Amino acid sequence: MANISAGAEIVYGAEECNRHSVELLEELGFPRGVLPLKDLQECGRVRETGFVWMKLKAPYEHFFERTNTLVSYDTEMSMENADSKKIYFKIPIGVGKSFPITAFMNEEEKEKILEG
Repeated sequence: MANISAGAEIVYGAEECNRHSVELLEELGFPRGVLPLKDLQECGRVRETGFVWMKLKAPYEHFFERTNTLVSYDTEMSMENADSKKIYFKIPIGVGKSFPITAFMNEEEKEKILEG
């Protein structure tokens, strides 16, 4: 990841990473609920390429009620393509499932979409 993260903005520590990740999700157009992560240790972004990553202290599982899906987050994840209207979760062998972005939005975020 060293080559991919050249020129990156990086923050460390749970509190700073949580603040940074919420700001980043909003700026990129992702709903806040898509990454309900605990124990973030590092967050980074390369503005020039749009590459984003987050590192967790330990793997984490979260059940999304609206999609009836259990998602496992590994200790390191990355995001690309903020323009999509769907969010795709996949496992390491490449199999996955996509959901509409609205399934991860809170009520305030949904209202903004309807107004716009």
